[in-house]
Amino acid sequence: MSEIIHLYHTNDLHSHFENWPRIDKFLKERRQLHQETGEEAIILDIGDHVDRWHPYTEGTLGKGNIELLNEAGYQYVTIGNNEGITLPHDALDSLYDHARFKVLAANIYYGDNERPEWALPYWIHTTAKGTKIAMIGLTAFFQKFYSAMGWEITEPFMELKAQLERVKTEADVIIILSHLGIHDDERMARDFPEIDIILGAHTHHILHQGKLINDTLLCGAGKYGFFVGQVEMTVNQKKKISQKRAILYDTNDFWELENERTWIEEIYQAGGETLKQVAVDLPMALDNDWFKRSPLTEILGEALREWSQADCSFLNAGLLLEGLPKGPVTKGDIHRICPHPINPCIVEVDGNELKEILMQSRNEEWPHIQVKGFGFRGKIMGVMHYDQIEFNEMENGIVKGILIKGEKLQADKSYKLAIPDMFTFGHFFPSIHRSNRKEYLLPEFLRDILLWKLKKIYTNP
Repeated sequence: MSEIIHLYHTNDLHSHFENWPRIDKFLKERRQLHQETGEEAIILDIGDHVDRWHPYTEGTLGKGNIELLNEAGYQYVTIGNNEGITLPHDALDSLYDHARFKVLAANIYYGDNERPEWALPYWIHTTAKGTKIAMIGLTAFFQKFYSAMGWEITEPFMELKAQLERVKTEADVIIILSHLGIHDDERMARDFPEIDIILGAHTHHILHQGKLINDTLLCGAGKYGFFVGQVEMTVNQKKKISQKRAILYDTNDFWELENERTWIEEIYQAGGETLKQVAVDLPMALDNDWFKRSPLTEILGEALREWSQADCSFLNAGLLLEGLPKGPVTKGDIHRICPHPINPCIVEVDGNELKEILMQSRNEEWPHIQVKGFGFRGKIMGVMHYDQIEFNEMENGIVKGILIKGEKLQADKSYKLAIPDMFTFGHFFPSIHRSNRKEYLLPEFLRDILLWKLKKIYTNP
């Protein structure tokens, strides 16, 4: 007799809880429906549920997210890079202490090649009718970041090959919880045809009916809870999949719940006592402006250089969403104006390289561009602020010289440049992206460094 099995999957919520009440209700109703019809339902999250831009996540260091997953009835999750490298080591190590689901993450270890107790490489789920489903979890290979946080991350495909050897003889169905991104998922489907289904994440891809590569079904449900994915598969008497199909449900099409907006507001305010603590008392207001030099951006730029013990620094004004008023400033205020999970980074460059980077940073179009991804949670780039960097300009605006710490930039001299780590990714600065002379300073975010500097300036010794 054949068996129908349903997989419900979410990914990359990034603590956007606006749609969570609807998702929670939908999953509970679906589970109840399938129980009544005698069909198996499995609920999974594919990582980056946690994101510290949201006060609830920041105040609970992600444990509030785990409570939501518990309440919604999730059974299996994997971790994304937001769980893995934006939480301090001990916070990640204790994140799942009260989880009522299994965490599948085959390629994360302590530094001594020992697996964390909370991270299982795989799990074999046996349905009520005896079908054995092997599920393997994999997360993105951000080696330098994990190493800086005291973790060891192994190459996902090497780990996958090892785990497949363990499960393929005892499992009827093989499913991968992949927080690797669509391109790696496509490669995985081509290289490992024994995989039946890949539930994807990380690149926020939307596959409305899934994507078949050979006989492997790739799935992806976008981001921010805009969609919930479902895979329905039929397993025949020989315990082989005879049919499988993927669909996405748009949560905008779900009925709005009666108290939904109240819940969303309450959870935004529920960051805990930590964020309500007064951190510093300012004797004056500190303004911020995205399009010109302003006091708060100057303080952050100086803080970045000092914290990193660098020769100079630059950053974009759009990192600060607002200024700070005169008077008591709480940790929640600091979080609100600088919510990004962005760390300091030191890049070692010679004078010629530094000149090239600084000239690129003066791109007149950049202040107005919208920035998405790279940890940035703001709106636009804003102007660049430079600390210990001066440009000598002619009347027509052409740069005729650059000073570093008041001295002429020397082509053959080595310099340490401090920047937000977002500038090491993507297309911003190709020479920085390619450089192997980068040091990421973790776990502190830019907001931690800003608060450190404000206390240093405005707290009496």
